[in-house]
Amino acid sequence: MTRLKVGVAGAGVFGNYHAQKAAASARADLVGIFDVDLSRARKLADTFGTKGYSDYAEFLGLCDAVVIAVPAIWHEKLARQAIEAHCHVLVEKPLALTRVGARDLADEAAARGRILQVGHQERFVAMAMGVLAIEETPLLIESVRSGPPTPGGRAGDVSVIWDLMIHDLDLAAMMLGREFTHVEATGRKVHSAHIDEAEAVFDYASGGQAKLRASRAAEFRERTMRVVYPSGEIDIDFLTRRLKNTTPYEVRVDIATDLPDPLGAADEGFYAACLGLARSPVPAHGAVAAVAMAEAAEAKALAGAPAK
Repeated sequence: MTRLKVGVAGAGVFGNYHAQKAAASARADLVGIFDVDLSRARKLADTFGTKGYSDYAEFLGLCDAVVIAVPAIWHEKLARQAIEAHCHVLVEKPLALTRVGARDLADEAAARGRILQVGHQERFVAMAMGVLAIEETPLLIESVRSGPPTPGGRAGDVSVIWDLMIHDLDLAAMMLGREFTHVEATGRKVHSAHIDEAEAVFDYASGGQAKLRASRAAEFRERTMRVVYPSGEIDIDFLTRRLKNTTPYEVRVDIATDLPDPLGAADEGFYAACLGLARSPVPAHGAVAAVAMAEAAEAKALAGAPAK
C-alpha cells in the first residue's frame, strides 16, 4: 500500500482541519466524512469532492484509517468501533475519559496490529522548541492556559480539564514521568454545566511537581510555562514569545520555520505510521498517563466545586 484511504469522523472545525490535511497529502486519499448530521457531513465532503455519511459502519468500511474529531464524550466509542473494523485511528485528545478506557483502547489496537495515535500536537511544539530534548528532570513545572469562552461553546461537553489542561498534563507526563503520587485540584463552573476554571497540583514519583491552571472563562488569553531544573529555569510566554532561560540548554520560541504546521506534522506522522514507514509520533499507550491525571484532577475538583 502506497496511499492510505482516510476518512474523517466529525464535520466540525477540527474535522475540517483534518480533512484539509488528508486532501492535501501525497500519502492519503480522503474517502469520506462522517457526522451524525448528514447535511453537515455532506456540506464538508462537497468541499473536498468526496462523500458524506451518517452511517458509521458504512463509513468505516471505506477506510484504511480514520481521524476522529468529534466531541470528547464520543472519542472512546468511535475509536473502539474503528479499531474493531480493522482501521488505524488518529483520535483528537483526550483518548478517553477514564484511565481504564484509554488503556483498554491502547491494548486493543496493539492486539489487532492497528495504529492508535492521539492528537497531542503540543508535543511537536515542545520538541521543536527543544524542551523535550532536555535530559534533566524538572523540579517544578508551572503552566497557565486560559482564555475567554469560545464562540458556540466548543468542547462544552467536558470540563476545562479535558478541554485545555489535558495539553499540559500530557507535557508534564513527558517531562516528569507518567507516575504521579498525589493530586490536589479545585474547580469552578462559570458558563457551562462543567468546570470552566481549574487548578491542579500533582506530585510525581520522580520527585517533581506540576502546578497547572486552565480557564475558558477568562477575560483575556494567557499561555505561559515555567520549568525549574536543578541547573536553572526556563520561563516562556507563548503569546508574546518572551523567553527567559538560565539553563545550559538551548530553547527557542520562534519555531515557525522548523514547524510551520503542528497539526499537519501530526497527521503526516500518522499516515507514515499506518503505511509502515515510521513509528507513530504519539502512540496511545504514551497518552494514557494524561488521561489518568485528568481523571484524578476532575474527581478532586468536582468534590469541592461550588454549584454554578
